[in-house]
Amino acid sequence: MVTPEQVQSYIEKGLRCSAVRVVGDGEHFEALIVSEAFRGKSRVQRHQLVYAALGERMRGEIHALSMRTLTPDEAANG
Repeated sequence: MVTPEQVQSYIEKGLRCSAVRVVGDGEHFEALIVSEAFRGKSRVQRHQLVYAALGERMRGEIHALSMRTLTPDEAANG
């Protein structure tokens, strides 16, 4: 079973982030991801960047991932 810490590590290895927080129960996860790479991107494009970082894990190990993707400015402004 995948842990939230492993999911966080996978994201951090595949996407340059200033902050990542993941919680979950081993099958369903929620993530807050802050990255400059999201600047100028739509929500769908941001999620695609995260899915690309996770790669094949989204098809096997991770069954559900809900995410909030923010730029550093968006995160600072709440």
